[in-house]
Amino acid sequence: LLCSLPQMELEALRSIYEGDLCFRELSPVSFQYRIGENGDPKAFLIEVSWPETYPQTAPVISMDAFFNNTISSAIKRSILDKLMAEVEANLGTAMTYTLFEYAKDNKELFMENQPVNTVTSVSNSIAIGTPDVPASKKKDKKEQLSKTQKRKLADKTDNKGELPRGWNWVDVIK
Repeated sequence: LLCSLPQMELEALRSIYEGDLCFRELSPVSFQYRIGENGDPKAFLIEVSWPETYPQTAPVISMDAFFNNTISSAIKRSILDKLMAEVEANLGTAMTYTLFEYAKDNKELFMENQPVNTVTSVSNSIAIGTPDVPASKKKDKKEQLSKTQKRKLADKTDNKGELPRGWNWVDVIK
């Protein structure tokens, strides 16, 4: 029964967070959850990993992800301390979902001392480095297609605008 408890929790997590963009399964024993929206300066990422003896022993909770590089180490430490207190209360039970929900519920409390201005300056430098300009240029080119070009494109693709399966296959016999 004990060895199947993490397996059951894994299946439960997969079904609960199916389609949730904040949840990521890194491996069957390691998970990430983003608390807060992508553009939110107070968003942070929690990584939970299960040791061999989980749930009898505490999971490893980490905030070392690059996503968190703008959060001060004092705030990371305080978040981890609060999460570890929650772990102590739930030792012996499936607690990954509980930890993620606890973090979501207490996000504002966790991040109340996080200065927002340092975060925005870092996210601005990241935004400058991303190649957003070529994407917008491509869009402009797409809008300037002639009617015949649009028809040809529509004939090649299905109703969702996707190319049909096998459109780029090579004939091996030739």
